[in-house]
Amino acid sequence: MTRVTAAWPSNDNRRAPTAMGRSWFPEDAIARIYKPSRSVMTSGKARTMGWRLTFERRTAPFIEPLMGWTGGDDTLTQVELSFPTREAAIRYAERQGLRYTVQSHNGAADSKRRAAGSARAFSDATLNKLGLKDLQKSYGRAIDGAADRNDPSGPETWGSPLDVVRDRTLSLGAKRSILINWAFTEYLIDQATNEGMPENNRPSRLDEVEQALLALEREVAEDQRASTARKAA
Repeated sequence: MTRVTAAWPSNDNRRAPTAMGRSWFPEDAIARIYKPSRSVMTSGKARTMGWRLTFERRTAPFIEPLMGWTGGDDTLTQVELSFPTREAAIRYAERQGLRYTVQSHNGAADSKRRAAGSARAFSDATLNKLGLKDLQKSYGRAIDGAADRNDPSGPETWGSPLDVVRDRTLSLGAKRSILINWAFTEYLIDQATNEGMPENNRPSRLDEVEQALLALEREVAEDQRASTARKAA
């Protein structure tokens, strides 16, 4: 089997019936087979063993108007299957008659870009929810610079999100990136808990992180007003 890294799959198993009869998946489903790398938002190694099979989004995401989260109506994107080897994942896709792409180890950079893209989308939705929409570009630049700064993981480094705000060793960009990534982590924990799959057996601290984000931006605004007043004096 030729390793495929392009966005569109080169195989089209729908042309032949599956070995077990009708496929469980829709005709337009495209699977992506890859070996997980460590997320740019965490420092742990959990869930990086083996191979994963997920599905490409078939419809565009949207911003949920009530809560402000990025959502979508394509439930297939919630499916994630695990396999011990690349070959096992490919065999499953072929038995199901799925079109698929296989991401090689050289696709790690693509995984990081996808993770960063997810962080950007979550960041935009969260800032809009908190009334900080004007700061979306600033937070985007902060997220993009996280790898160069080697920002640490919030939950593993500070006892409280407010400790990030008070840490004088951090630049403003680092604080913004650490807090928005921490918020994303807590959001995922919240989602897992709601679906009956508690993460680390602890409740989400999303509200606490959001309050820290608001406190950070209040502090930034106050510093800017004070600086303006000194210049005018």
